[in-house]
Amino acid sequence: MRLAADNLHALNPSVAEALRNLDPAPLRRLASQCELPGVELIDINPGFLSRRNEDRMAFMVEAVQESTRRRLILDSPIARVLARGLAACREKPILSALSLEPQKIEEILPLAVEHRTGLVLLLMDERSMVPPSMEERLAVASELRERALAAGLEDADLIYDPVLPNLSWPDAAFQVREVIRTVRMLSGWSFLPEPAHTMVGLSNLRSGLRHRVPLALETTCMAMLAGAGLGLALADVLRQGFMAAFESLRPYAV
Repeated sequence: MRLAADNLHALNPSVAEALRNLDPAPLRRLASQCELPGVELIDINPGFLSRRNEDRMAFMVEAVQESTRRRLILDSPIARVLARGLAACREKPILSALSLEPQKIEEILPLAVEHRTGLVLLLMDERSMVPPSMEERLAVASELRERALAAGLEDADLIYDPVLPNLSWPDAAFQVREVIRTVRMLSGWSFLPEPAHTMVGLSNLRSGLRHRVPLALETTCMAMLAGAGLGLALADVLRQGFMAAFESLRPYAV
């Protein structure tokens, strides 16, 4: 299991301030802090951007690249924003993310094909809803894969994210179990011709709940996902105690 830092997102107050002031220094500091043993990628998420602020993705990419050589994940639901980031990248990033929403199929998928990038397949339907069961998630995975391969990508380019729930959701426990089952099916030989690349955003679990939900729930979930064959965990790597928990899973790393 590999690790990606998700600390460079617009909900982080230091990132939000850097974006307001167009100050690259906080972004450079954060990127340097995320250069920890085991952290192989850095996710860059500028949040919602109006048309006149779409250059903020490129600003973040340029700032982060001054401090790290880690591979980048460009994270935005808007193809124009991803394109701005792509133009600023020195090395080929991963694009996040494609779902079955028609606009994303029409705009984000061709962008990934044109630039031959890795592409995260977010297992959400055309209404941007997360299907609750493993079977429904796998049906979305199958359709997204078919569309991506037909457009010109290869299986090696695709990373499947079955979408961890927030723990405030009424069926969160059920959905966590279904995500683990989905990862096991995708990562093994049970669903696709070959084991697929998989990713989850661990921070989804406790978003908005960090003062009420202990870190142990997140790291326990990470351990179960590692056992299911998870390829990539996206997480707050600077959270106290997280990296120690990740290091304890090294024997299970893929």
